[in-house]
Amino acid sequence: MTEPVDDLTAERLAAALRCATVSAEDLENAATAAFELLDVHLEQSFPLVHAELELRRFGHSRLYRWPGSEPGRVAAILLAHQDVVPVDDAQRWTHPPFAGVVDDEFIWGRGAIDDKSRVVAILEAVESALAGGIRPRHTVYLAFGHDEEVFGGHGAERMADHLRQAGVRADLLLDEGGVITEGIADGVRQPVATIMLGEKGCATVRLSVTEVGGHSSMPGKQTAVGRLARAVGRIQDHPMPLRLTPVIADMLARLRHAMPEPRRRLLGLAGVAAPVITRVMAARPHTEALVRTTTAPTVIRGGVKSNVLPQHAEALVNFRILPGDSVASVLDHCRKVVRDKGVRLELVGVSAEPSRSTGPGPTFDLIAELARDIVPGIAVTTGLVPGATDSRHYDDLAGTRCNFAPIVLNERDLASIHGTDERLSRVNYARLIEFNRRLIERLATATTSAPSTSGADA
Repeated sequence: MTEPVDDLTAERLAAALRCATVSAEDLENAATAAFELLDVHLEQSFPLVHAELELRRFGHSRLYRWPGSEPGRVAAILLAHQDVVPVDDAQRWTHPPFAGVVDDEFIWGRGAIDDKSRVVAILEAVESALAGGIRPRHTVYLAFGHDEEVFGGHGAERMADHLRQAGVRADLLLDEGGVITEGIADGVRQPVATIMLGEKGCATVRLSVTEVGGHSSMPGKQTAVGRLARAVGRIQDHPMPLRLTPVIADMLARLRHAMPEPRRRLLGLAGVAAPVITRVMAARPHTEALVRTTTAPTVIRGGVKSNVLPQHAEALVNFRILPGDSVASVLDHCRKVVRDKGVRLELVGVSAEPSRSTGPGPTFDLIAELARDIVPGIAVTTGLVPGATDSRHYDDLAGTRCNFAPIVLNERDLASIHGTDERLSRVNYARLIEFNRRLIERLATATTSAPSTSGADA
């Protein structure tokens, strides 16, 4: 059984959470002082890491290279991100979101789960390994982005390009995404570790309407707001089709043994019962996201006064794209569903195609083995990250990609990510550190059969 972290270890994470490294799309509004404060904290807290590993900076992002004793191969690229999302209503929090409060059970603060705990846990594990005289057999990279929450264009993308130009090809890419959940997988009583093998794409479609305007006492048949609302309603009422992808079919096959008999029987017929399976999964938001490109109207604007006909109205609809669909097919679907030439549709912001999904291989088996060691009695399966992570920038840089952390979360914990009262238990933080420590130990003794480019000059 994992013991909770001690006060000093908890405090190192709490001090990182006190640095309000809120990401910003506008570089001029970046939390520069907070990132600089975090830089100082990390370098003071982990002196061996900063004495022995090579560090390159890309803005506030940090790329560490840990040369192996046989540097002709790259064992792993370990990702995490330092930035956090803003807080909507700090008054609703039990403790102020950037106070970094530590109590007997939890470490509280924005970023406790997403994703500073991974940054600091990886550094804790590497520092411990260095102190114990452990060195990796093959080179390891640590890549800590600073703008993951705004799609990583100035952090992860630049670091990945640097590694690509250096010819780096790793056995394993490990990032955030999957966790161990309790009470989430319908019909499964034991905790489920979902090791994600890829992620969905994303696109935001803007709908806009322009009308003449005028006085509200003499409206036409429809206003700009009404026309826009009808278009948004059509998109939401006609989602993209359900589909069982190979990754999700594999996920269900791995969980089949842990399900009650009616579900086991249904999954045994997955080849012919896919439509039934997808309809069952579509009944809950957590699982619907695995079998459909999701549709989420998120912003609507229009009008200036109750007695003035609006001249302009617009809405944003966010899509998370299932493999097999594409950014172009999402936009085409919207046009077909809206069927109104008076509504302009266009892509805005950052769009990304679904990532390629690597099949489970030896490095997947290693991650699964370590997860079972840290949390015995779990069911292990695969999956897709429904959101976006920095790892999509590195997709071609590793043979196997895994998005996973061995922390045990329930529904309340999951709701706190980007929400209220984000916190990580001391036990979960200990699991995260121990998992990374054991991974490093295994990388120190790993043997492989085929060479890869080391990126020795990276």
